[in-house]
Amino acid sequence: MSARIVFDLDGTLIDSVPDIHLAVSLLLQEQGLAPLDIATVTSFIGNGLPHLAKLVMEQSGIAPAHHPKITARLMQHYDAVNGRLTSPYSGTLDALKALKTSGHRLAICTNKPEAPARTILERVGMTGFDSIIGGDTLSQRKPDPAPLHAAFEALGEGQMIYVGDSEVDAETAYRAAVPFFLFTEGYRKTPVVELPHRRSFSVFSDLPGLVDALLKEM
Repeated sequence: MSARIVFDLDGTLIDSVPDIHLAVSLLLQEQGLAPLDIATVTSFIGNGLPHLAKLVMEQSGIAPAHHPKITARLMQHYDAVNGRLTSPYSGTLDALKALKTSGHRLAICTNKPEAPARTILERVGMTGFDSIIGGDTLSQRKPDPAPLHAAFEALGEGQMIYVGDSEVDAETAYRAAVPFFLFTEGYRKTPVVELPHRRSFSVFSDLPGLVDALLKEM
């Protein structure tokens, strides 16, 4: 039996915090403002770039009226550095290859805009996804379940599994009524036991076996 497996991107397949932090630092530098530490920026990730820009502005005292301009400028900085410091989590490439070899169909559902998502996937060598849904692909973004539904629909038929790392991912899976696999080494702030999930894992080498085990239960 094959499955349809949809992955979150940032904090799940890739550690993109260094690039995002660099883009925020460049933005604040040109605004003449003090930088934010990497832990603060990490806590802002998960709801898309416009929301990230809003939180950066609030933290740095930038007036809300400047949100469109700041969001656009932050995107420009991120596009310029995207892939410079980002890296896949250990074992992701091998796990994705094993899943594809077993006949599973794979997709991405991320709140990162689609264009930079595609760019970073190419730069880190993650190819073979049958569908990529970004934060701007539809009018909705996670935790609205519509993007996740769209990603699964693009994969055809089969058991659905969503793999993510955060509170947003857990809520999205819950609202979409699909089994959620929680990668515990990403950007979540809530204890693992407090997030609803079917399986959890800390190393990607475990993922193919967890998928097989779930399919045997169905």
